[in-house]
Amino acid sequence: MNTRGSLEAEDLLKLILLLVVVWLVIELLGEVLQLFTGLLGLIPDLLGIVIIVLVILWLLDRI
Repeated sequence: MNTRGSLEAEDLLKLILLLVVVWLVIELLGEVLQLFTGLLGLIPDLLGIVIIVLVILWLLDRI
C-alpha cells in the first residue's frame, strides 16, 4: 500500500495554521513573561529608594 501523499491540501493547511497559532501563542507568552520579569526587576531599585528616603527623613527628624 502506498500511503504517501494521502494528506489533502485542506488538512495540510489546517495543520500549518495550527502550528502558526501555537507559535504565536508561545511568542506572546514569552513577551508577557519578559514584561513581568522586567517589572520585578524594578522592585529592588524602588525598595532601595524607599529605604534611602526613610533614612533621610529619620535623620531630619521628619518621622
